[in-house]
Amino acid sequence: MKRYVTTLALALFTLPWLASAQSNTGTTTLSVVVGAEAALTVTTATTSLTTTSTTFGLPFTGTTNLTYFIRTKQSGGSGTLTLKVTSDFAGTGGPSVLTPPSTGDALTYTCTVSAPGTACTGSQTASTTAITAFGTWGAAASSAKAGNAASVAWSLSDDPVYATGTYTATTTFTIAAV
Repeated sequence: MKRYVTTLALALFTLPWLASAQSNTGTTTLSVVVGAEAALTVTTATTSLTTTSTTFGLPFTGTTNLTYFIRTKQSGGSGTLTLKVTSDFAGTGGPSVLTPPSTGDALTYTCTVSAPGTACTGSQTASTTAITAFGTWGAAASSAKAGNAASVAWSLSDDPVYATGTYTATTTFTIAAV
């Protein structure tokens, strides 16, 4: 009985305190600035250029795949994807982007850029001295969260004057957004 009375007394003492308890709340305003952004991943680390010809009739070809991520401004926004051969084919007697060994030798490419991008049109000539266009975006463009696909299909003439051996060049891709 004593325990019952003590519990009842404690409950009666606590009830007024709970009834008179105060609460307080506060708020905050969240603010975020979402800006233009661009990024890319070159998914083909090494692009091998090969030919099936045994009579110099077909060029060396290969494809470099990329994934791009972009968001441009809603008004007046734009984006560009460019490439430049930043290191010419190394070695003596092989192909060269800057100084081809024969007239007509060239490293060319065609571009593919999935929507919302617009790919370059026709065959482009790669350069070691100039940055060349690859793809463009207009205002309010955005890629998928996982990125969108792009690719470069390379073509290098197969000239019989090329000395046998392995030659490598480096191409740098750059993406930008406003």
